[in-house]
Amino acid sequence: MSTASADGVASAGPTLTNYVAYIPEGSKQPRIGHLDLESQAITPLSYVSGTPVRSLYEVIEARDDAFVQGGEAFPRSKAKLLPPIYGRDILAVGKNYAAHAKEFNASGYDSSDKVDMPTHPVIFTKRWTSAVADGDEIYPHPGFTDSVDYEGEIGVIVGKPGFKISQADALDHVWGFTIINDVTARERQRDHKQFYIGKSPDTFAPMGPIAVPKGQLPKVLTVTTTVNGEKRQEATTEDLIFSIPVLIETLSAAQTLQPGDVLATGTPAGVGFGFDPKIWLHPGDEVKISVTGLGTLTNKIANPESRATILDHVVSPAVPVANERTVEGRGLITVGSKRLFYQRKGSDGGRPIYFIHGLGGTSEYFQPIITRLGDAWTYHLADFEGHGLSPTSATSKLSIASLASDAYQVLSQAGINADAGLTVVAHSMGCLVAIRLALNHPDLVKTLILQGPGPSPLPEAASKATYGRAALAREKGMLGVVDAVVGAGISDHSKSTNPLALAAARVSLLGQDPEGYAKACVALADSHRDTLDISALKAKVLIITGDEDKVSPPDMCRKMKEKIPNCEEVTVLPQVAHWHLFENTESVSSAVTTFLGKQ
Repeated sequence: MSTASADGVASAGPTLTNYVAYIPEGSKQPRIGHLDLESQAITPLSYVSGTPVRSLYEVIEARDDAFVQGGEAFPRSKAKLLPPIYGRDILAVGKNYAAHAKEFNASGYDSSDKVDMPTHPVIFTKRWTSAVADGDEIYPHPGFTDSVDYEGEIGVIVGKPGFKISQADALDHVWGFTIINDVTARERQRDHKQFYIGKSPDTFAPMGPIAVPKGQLPKVLTVTTTVNGEKRQEATTEDLIFSIPVLIETLSAAQTLQPGDVLATGTPAGVGFGFDPKIWLHPGDEVKISVTGLGTLTNKIANPESRATILDHVVSPAVPVANERTVEGRGLITVGSKRLFYQRKGSDGGRPIYFIHGLGGTSEYFQPIITRLGDAWTYHLADFEGHGLSPTSATSKLSIASLASDAYQVLSQAGINADAGLTVVAHSMGCLVAIRLALNHPDLVKTLILQGPGPSPLPEAASKATYGRAALAREKGMLGVVDAVVGAGISDHSKSTNPLALAAARVSLLGQDPEGYAKACVALADSHRDTLDISALKAKVLIITGDEDKVSPPDMCRKMKEKIPNCEEVTVLPQVAHWHLFENTESVSSAVTTFLGKQ
């Protein structure tokens, strides 16, 4: 482990291997840092590339020399600590210290083999959702147990996968160690015969505060437990009945151990049931477990009226969400059950313009128009669900109607109402969304500028082709569709004389999330079932297209003009296809500016 100098180059420095998992203050993302046990300061860690380290699984895979100091140290109080590692059930061992095995057998709570010295390791698991961090409270689960007990243990963290690992090779598969409090509901452990139920309640596996590679620790580790300042347990790894190599050999005899697996090695004598009378934990009691080189794990028993919860960040949603691109959701607003990327630009007191981009585009497409119009307007820009920086859930089906509804909710949140004099500027598929918005809310949309509007309903052949494009994007990614889309959407003239237009269209498409793009393709393809009644539009309309636009041919646009009551003009751009602003920025911006100047 090295530190980073001011110029970002790794340099020799202190060993930063007291790995702590935490969430920084004001953040939602877990990170890995180094916790100085003396000063209680956390030093963020990153890869040598500068990428933050997010989990101990990464540390185990990449090894220590892959990381450098990734920021200034800060007080531990400025972060929420997490268990050093979590996400898998903890492999655990019972009756692995001789004196504890004897006290367990005599306690009346032992439902195993009823002997003082077990002949084979007693193996069980603790549910991974029971893991909590140093400093978190242990919920006593009233009504479930009246016999909450502590067990201070040394936790082994596997670093290398293995099957049928011999004792001689076992330590080669160990990455390092942490501290575990194997909290137990004793009557549940006894009554259910197997240990799982009594060992797995939420909060019953405090871990930490750190995890340390084995090379940074002595060969013999000592574990000490105190309760309310009174020493209750103390033993070393030399006191184990079944050594760590034996445990690894046993566990891997018929199953593959994986990097990041955690093994709790057993607890010494001195637990609550070993006393006469038995001493259970009660609200307010503080348990401290110290291990050589690993610091001290400290947890209090919570008030029974408090609410037991597992860590929110531990339970990841099972339903996939595509296009999660923003850092911690910055720039996203909540629209119903969705999150959309939204920007507000220009003058706060100006007339509002809402921009709706097309398939494969983003709201940034309209920047040339914004630049031309200047600060006299207030600009509202949002990316389609699944496009640009807006994520999309697999449970959300897109349609022209849903995108129009999203737009209306964005405008409502922005305080835009019927008195605002709203102008909507749209491109390509966004024109269908804009028309649907204007039909649904005729008093809201006063002016429509449609760049390359497609037909409604979409012809059957075009619909089938668009379904096919969605399937291709899902199968081969954006690289599978970009050539065909750009080839058909950029004029020959633009291809030969305006390479920036070609590059901009390709960048826009290749920057899309394939699943988000595919869902929008399906929404467009589905529009063959829905005819937009453009004759019912109340807004004043300008149509802009190119003379080589295959999506929005000039003749089709002129027929649209005849049906739209207040369509004032169809502007046809020479030697331009479908990416109008990229191909002829000046003419499009000029047409929009001139039209709005008349309103």
